Amino acid sequence: MVKKILIWSIFIIIFTSIFRNFHSNDFDRYRINYSTFLSEVNQKKIRSVIIDGQEIYVTKKDNSKYCTSLPLHDSNLLTHLVSKNVKIQGKNLEEISFLWSVFISWFPMIMFILAWIFFIRQIQISGKGAMSFGKNKAKIFKKNEIKTTFSDVAGCDEAKEDVKELVDYLKNPKKFKKLGGISPKGLLMVGQPGTGKTLLAKAIAGEANVPFFIISGSDFVEMFIGVGASRVRDMFEKSRKLSPCIIFIDEIDAVGRKRGTGLGGGNDEREQTLNQILVEMDGFDKNEGVILIAATNRPDVLDPALLRPGRFDRQVFVPLPDIKGREQILNVHIKKIEISKDFNSTIIARGTPGFSGADLANLVNESALFAARRNHTSVLMDDFEKAKDKIMMGPERKSMIMSAKQKEYIAYHEAGHAIVGKLVPEHDPVHKVTIIPRGNALGLTFFLPKTDHLSISKKKIESQIATLYGGRIAEEIIYGEDFVSTGASNDIKIATNLAKNMVIKWGFSKKLGPLLYYDEEILLERSSLQSNNFSNYTKKIIDQEIKEIIDINYLKAKKIIEKNLDILHSMKNALIKYETINTNQIDLLMNRKFKME
Repeated sequence: MVKKILIWSIFIIIFTSIFRNFHSNDFDRYRINYSTFLSEVNQKKIRSVIIDGQEIYVTKKDNSKYCTSLPLHDSNLLTHLVSKNVKIQGKNLEEISFLWSVFISWFPMIMFILAWIFFIRQIQISGKGAMSFGKNKAKIFKKNEIKTTFSDVAGCDEAKEDVKELVDYLKNPKKFKKLGGISPKGLLMVGQPGTGKTLLAKAIAGEANVPFFIISGSDFVEMFIGVGASRVRDMFEKSRKLSPCIIFIDEIDAVGRKRGTGLGGGNDEREQTLNQILVEMDGFDKNEGVILIAATNRPDVLDPALLRPGRFDRQVFVPLPDIKGREQILNVHIKKIEISKDFNSTIIARGTPGFSGADLANLVNESALFAARRNHTSVLMDDFEKAKDKIMMGPERKSMIMSAKQKEYIAYHEAGHAIVGKLVPEHDPVHKVTIIPRGNALGLTFFLPKTDHLSISKKKIESQIATLYGGRIAEEIIYGEDFVSTGASNDIKIATNLAKNMVIKWGFSKKLGPLLYYDEEILLERSSLQSNNFSNYTKKIIDQEIKEIIDINYLKAKKIIEKNLDILHSMKNALIKYETINTNQIDLLMNRKFKME
């Protein structure tokens, strides 16, 4: 559209200038007074004149031209010009000049009107004219246009089972009608961003082979009251003509928030639109075959009228995938790239806890980019590892300049974490140790869980606290208490929070017992002056219990490192040389079998 406007603007300017230049002549460029003209006639400088009413167009003997106006009727002018051998030509251009002046003055306006008509027709043809302002913006996929099926959706088996009934109904509605069954009016998909809600909705339409309307909740919201409601009516009207079909509204919380919480009251545009959605859903006939699917990651803000039976009859929770689900998702995405034989999806799935389907798709893409930058013919397992480290821990900062002493500090620190984490009970296995700075960290010790943790035992939490202090203890043993660095600041913060939660939330304190001393909902309702719901005596005991947990696990970690000082030095040397060591090298170091090459 912008390109067309620019082209037409240039076209108008060129034609206007051409017509203006055509109408103008050399005489109009210079105008002098009549007395000067008479003086030059007397001096015989004039070759010829053209008399056009009161205008005199003069050509001098040096071929220069100008014009002048005859102020009064001079009957002796012609005689005087003849006596000076000036050629005289008479011309009456009054009628022609008037037509040209009218045409030239109206030419830009005519061109503007023609261009305006052209643009209006183009806009109307594209379906975005003024008359279509209240039309819906849904993208419509007809039958057989959606190729996505349940085989393309992985990591949410329970959610797929919940929606298969919709597919059966859309394929064979008569089977349900014979028994008096009515299809659900609406299906609400709830889950964190990137879990595959939109993909699952497409798979339903692909499996059922029915038309699919897809629109965002924000597409209904406009600054003009009533536009959103008009679009809702238009969308449902079109969907009924194509039934059975599916309407999918993504991010429905943009328009489906609780009414009465914003400005404008009942005249608010969002509320008008929501009211129309509610009316359309409740107005379905039994045999319409139109199913509304919506997705949100904020079900708590939706209006209760949307969630009642008869509207969104069902809620399908689409969770973050577990290890098995992440492995299935990886196997779906790696079909698009060239994978080497050493790729192991199980290891990648274990190392990506909390990743959504979108995160795993990004991981596969980053791996392919790494392989391309390194001129690999296929994507290696090492490319996946580097991509995973970049996503989880940030990009490598190899350009950071560190002295040999700083590298040694970091190497001892990370080695302390690894040794304690390897020897305390119920701790996740050590997967990788590096002293290459990433993000805000100068070094990292990465632990790889064998399974997803649904709940954590007291023993495991204590092991985590001990491991967190392993880096600081290693510095203290090697360099002394006065030369411990600030590198453990984040470790101390995490360990303190774990110990605090053990006491006030998880009931792991012997003195206080299994009681709750911290409730976020209560604290949100209280003022800052009433942040504690317990006495000062209880607060003192809480502080003592937190300190005792920290002290016990600190001493535990210290004893482990003191018994394995030779391993600490060996691991430090390996990190200084190789910068990164993997799980196999760590096992050799822990068994005192690692040899420096």
